[in-house]
Amino acid sequence: ALTPVFLDVFYRASEEYQHIKTVFTIHNIEFQGKYGDSLIGDILGLPDWARPLVMNGDCVNYMKGGIEASNAVTTVSETYAQEILDPFYSYGLEGILSSRRYKLHGVVNGIDQVLYDPKTDNKLFENYSVKNYATKKAENKKSLCEMINLPFDENRPLIAMITRLTSQKGLDLVGAVIDDIMRADVQVVILGTGDWKYESMIKSAQERHPNKFRAILAFSSDLASKIYGASDMFLMPSKFEPCGLSQLIAMRYGSVPIVRETGGLKDTVPAYNPETGEGKGFTFKTYNAYDMLDAVWRTYATYNDKDNWNKIVKNDMKSNFSWEVSAKKYIDIYQSL
Repeated sequence: ALTPVFLDVFYRASEEYQHIKTVFTIHNIEFQGKYGDSLIGDILGLPDWARPLVMNGDCVNYMKGGIEASNAVTTVSETYAQEILDPFYSYGLEGILSSRRYKLHGVVNGIDQVLYDPKTDNKLFENYSVKNYATKKAENKKSLCEMINLPFDENRPLIAMITRLTSQKGLDLVGAVIDDIMRADVQVVILGTGDWKYESMIKSAQERHPNKFRAILAFSSDLASKIYGASDMFLMPSKFEPCGLSQLIAMRYGSVPIVRETGGLKDTVPAYNPETGEGKGFTFKTYNAYDMLDAVWRTYATYNDKDNWNKIVKNDMKSNFSWEVSAKKYIDIYQSL
């Protein structure tokens, strides 16, 4: 964040630096780099005239400096670029962002589609493609259930979460209605670590529903792949989500996402329309546990309508989330400066 600040303050006067342009990317606006104002002279070595570049209120704010001094600002989805103009999402930077919105761009992240490929992923129990996922995903689910000691039923949907256990990821919504979800003929597996209260919450859910719920308090890329390959549905009820990669990986593996319409989730998971056969998942708008629960019920109902369900899975597995698409958008921004 300080690179464009230092360029402007210390180097811009030199002819060899005058034509250099900078692009600053905001991933998660919550993490801004805030410090006491004593840093300006003692640590950063900035002159007094440069204070307005990095000061936000009574503290130094690195992110504000990057926004002020860069030629363009990007963030990791188009919807998030609009959301951070709102005080609910901006963590105090809505003013500076609104005044600089002319240089703000949103570009969705991509994933490595060679690395995340169910046809070749050697961490899966069984590899599969869009042509044979129906039988092979069932085999993956059976093997995963055996591994984590869950009873297996081919017709019972498995809902997965692979996430940091934090408030941002919507765990409060999950905790509020998990017992309602478990009344349906579903199973749930959550893989992740994080805040103690959420770890305790999902461990308690497992104790109440030992044959239907698994809380795995760890992170393992090997196990994550197995869960992507075995699950039928992937829950991401985030409070906010700059981009999100898990929903992209889930779709690649044919696990239908259930997401809140925020940030990159809104941009990458259009709601399924049974009349047109278009769409990639199930969505809800407000950060409310019962709106999330309604989305889960809609997903569950469609799971039992195999014609529509197979359309969604195929839509997901055929999606192109490669970096090639995103890279072209970044190149356009660079070339416009």
